[in-house]
Amino acid sequence: MAGITEEGASGSPAPPRRASRRLIGPGIVVAATGVGAGDLVATLVAGSRYGYTLLWAAVIGCLVKISLAEAVGRWHLATGRTLFEGWRSLGRWTTGYFGVYVVVWGFVYGATAMSSSALPLAALFPDGPGLRTWAVVTGLVGLVFVWWGRYPVVEKAMAVLVGVMFVVVVYVAVRVAPDLGAVLAGLAPVLPDGSLLYSLGLVGGVGGTITMAAYGYWVNAKGWSGPGWMGVMRLDNRVAYLTTGIFVVAMLIIGAELLHSSRIALEGGDRGLVDLGEVLADRYGSATATLFLVGFFAASFSSLIGVWHGVSLLFADFATRLRRGSARVPAGGAAAAGGGAGDAEGAGAPERTTTFRAYLLWLTFPPMLLLFLDRPFGLVVAYGVLGAFFMPFLATTLLWLLNSRRTPPEWRNGPLSNTMLAAAGLLFVVLCVQQVRELPW
Repeated sequence: MAGITEEGASGSPAPPRRASRRLIGPGIVVAATGVGAGDLVATLVAGSRYGYTLLWAAVIGCLVKISLAEAVGRWHLATGRTLFEGWRSLGRWTTGYFGVYVVVWGFVYGATAMSSSALPLAALFPDGPGLRTWAVVTGLVGLVFVWWGRYPVVEKAMAVLVGVMFVVVVYVAVRVAPDLGAVLAGLAPVLPDGSLLYSLGLVGGVGGTITMAAYGYWVNAKGWSGPGWMGVMRLDNRVAYLTTGIFVVAMLIIGAELLHSSRIALEGGDRGLVDLGEVLADRYGSATATLFLVGFFAASFSSLIGVWHGVSLLFADFATRLRRGSARVPAGGAAAAGGGAGDAEGAGAPERTTTFRAYLLWLTFPPMLLLFLDRPFGLVVAYGVLGAFFMPFLATTLLWLLNSRRTPPEWRNGPLSNTMLAAAGLLFVVLCVQQVRELPW
């Protein structure tokens, strides 16, 4: 917290020391976006198969995400540059990879996010519209909300959704009456037979997506600019991923107590959460099941909104710098996310720029085709390969950037940061290889 009273690199004043608590925000947005229904299912399945044995992996995963998000935020605040500007300084190969990735990923993820948000709605209203109709509705609602809402509105909406997620998941975890002794025993690092990939998935998969790269953009959108905000950013990040850690532990408890002891298997994918709702209805009544489905929707829809906003900011920065060359533009300004001196409409409001809105439309309308068609084989493979490589790409490039002259000496990585980022990079490489091997070649 040593630099908290200094002025930022852009000349913006540092926050008052006592203002930290009420300034927390971007971390909740990135953490909630990264924890979607698929992550909750993965944690639930791990609990159902191995009980509390892999709890330690969830805790380590929380620490890994804190380290990655802190590195992203530190780059933005210490250098006054966006993350994509840092990537581009490493060579043109980063532009090529990210350009292909963000287009293919957005096309497939858009359909996934809409379907995931639609599942709990279809379960809550069985006599209402079908799953595809609900999926289209959630996509359109997300589009309209992000199209007209700026970051402060997005942050408030995400805080509400996180609150719903937190209350519901923790309530259900308490309701199933966890064995506290077994919970504490699960903190000891043990690997049962066949659990290696599940443990690696808990460490690296939950909360680890492209939206971690958007954290720095949300930090700038919040108005935090310069090293003077470093302490607030770090507090924000730790609180957010501590909240995420509680989500993960709660879901592991639900899986261990409700499914592992009863040997109940869930259907694969996001539908597993609908199955869990039925199990809860049998055990604790329809009110608890309904509450859980509301929490399921909050988890899914918060990810949709976060991606619609955060990845659109990333794409806008990518498109702007591709168009203007490598000229340095201060982070947080309009040009950093798609607007510049020649773009009066976008000045001071990245969400109003053409590039931001173009990607927002790309996330919404083309993916709707996948809701009505089987996913093309080649697209599934491309999506899997590009997605598997992103987290190793993020961890490796952060190590490179934060140990080089591109970062001011006082804000470069220390031994702890280097250890955590190197461990994260190695972990994600292992997960990458496994994901690629499991693709339907």
